[in-house]
Amino acid sequence: MSDAPHPALLPTGMHDLLPPEAEVEAQVVARLMTTLATHGYERVQPPLVEFEETLFSGTGATMANATFRMMDPASHRIIGVRADMTPQIARIAATRLGDAPRPLRLSYAGQVLRVTGSEICPERQVGEVGAELIGAAGPMADVEAIAVAGEALTAVGVPYLSVDITLPTLVPAVAEAYGITGARAAVLRAALDHKDIAAVAAVAGEAGALFGNLLAAAGPASTTLAALDRLDLPERARTERMRLGAVLDRLSGVAPELKVTVDPVENRGFEYHTGISFTFFAGGVATHGAGDPAAPEPATGFTLYTDTILRTLPRAAVPRRLLLPLDADPARGRALREEGWVTVAALEAVGDWRAEAHRLGCDHILENGQPVMID
Repeated sequence: MSDAPHPALLPTGMHDLLPPEAEVEAQVVARLMTTLATHGYERVQPPLVEFEETLFSGTGATMANATFRMMDPASHRIIGVRADMTPQIARIAATRLGDAPRPLRLSYAGQVLRVTGSEICPERQVGEVGAELIGAAGPMADVEAIAVAGEALTAVGVPYLSVDITLPTLVPAVAEAYGITGARAAVLRAALDHKDIAAVAAVAGEAGALFGNLLAAAGPASTTLAALDRLDLPERARTERMRLGAVLDRLSGVAPELKVTVDPVENRGFEYHTGISFTFFAGGVATHGAGDPAAPEPATGFTLYTDTILRTLPRAAVPRRLLLPLDADPARGRALREEGWVTVAALEAVGDWRAEAHRLGCDHILENGQPVMID
């Protein structure tokens, strides 16, 4: 018995993208990048691998455990395969584009590879499309990131779009004011992440009621803002509340059609972010997470995951495929392609052209210079 794997067997978390999904993904990436370009985001293309020292510098350290490493036979140094492109963009902005005028708007698209997947996203090779607004801080930068991401998702046809905004710095601000630090703060963070009100009350002590009210405040943006205004928040937490209000007020004017909710205590996925963060949803499916990464200079941006986006889209219409017999006029074929037809040229003579069209997945055949639908 042979131990050789079947030729189609792939490592866990890897898969082939076949027709027509591969073409749909390519079109989705192109449309996303076009939208980003129209807002002034210029494309950069970092390498697939880097030396681990640079790959894990700054915010890249958070991806160290998710990164494949190997020995570079040329330099004999350890290199890593990128698990996220955002730290690479930060490196490019700080080095190669360090003297470029700010704010700097950069976009990117490419594949990343991770050691393990997650329960929500078991894939280990993932397509990313994203943008970073570097050198700008404050509510206007947050609004631009949210609005541009929403416009890009709408442009590719993501249905039932909504955005959930979070404040990763709000809980630390309240905890600090009440002297909740170290291991106790970590236990509190876990209880809040699990929405466990009883556990929150047990660990938070005198701040238990306040944290319970913060948990209960999650909901539509206007409802959450009203709930936060009724709370006696510490000074630094009030500052975060004011920034949130400024973002929501401006966002309602820039993207009035966008459904917005707020969860003031959600933190999972935003552990290293230092400002307003957000996740887009499409009919309950998370399509995008973003925030304000702790970088050498102010920055905000977003990452869109193409595999998740594809799962939210309706099934793409199959393009019209037209079989061109051997005697077809090449000029006529060019004209039909300009009209939007997909043409498949015959490479040998057959007895039954309609049967051949069926075999090759064509729904039309060229007869007397005109496309004819076949049964």
